[in-house]
Amino acid sequence: MSIFRSNWKALQALATRELQQGIAPRRLAFALALGFVLGCIPVIGIPTALCAMVAVLFRLNLPAIQAANYLAMPLQVALIVPFVRLGGWISPFAARSAVDFHMLTHSPIELIRHSSIHLLEQFGVIAGQALLGWLLIAVPVVLLLTAALTGLLRRVPSLAQAD
Repeated sequence: MSIFRSNWKALQALATRELQQGIAPRRLAFALALGFVLGCIPVIGIPTALCAMVAVLFRLNLPAIQAANYLAMPLQVALIVPFVRLGGWISPFAARSAVDFHMLTHSPIELIRHSSIHLLEQFGVIAGQALLGWLLIAVPVVLLLTAALTGLLRRVPSLAQAD
């Protein structure tokens, strides 16, 4: 049991050191906000790689951006439908019918009759609407989270010195 505790303490120390690697509170707040918002992208499987690319491209703290990304993962799934509705509300494709699940409840054979290309096209429209809804929300949320987190992080003594 003591080996586990010593390894846990070492892991905590490493994580603390990585998160505080002489980064200014505003820059760390931006990395956390960006990781959180990117983690909410309504397309499963994209956020982790995207966060890594953004962190490398903009020289942001990789552990911080990935930690925020992982914190946002439950919201990613929960926000898919609201993002689809928001995107559908403002998109020109809103007049097009979405996937007609009601038709599929009448007979399983209808699922086989349904063209896979048509189904993929409809899901593509839905994914586009979800991404459009996410884009509308993403920039303001990054700005608000960055401002709020900067204020909080400036109160952390070890980070305030890097400012």
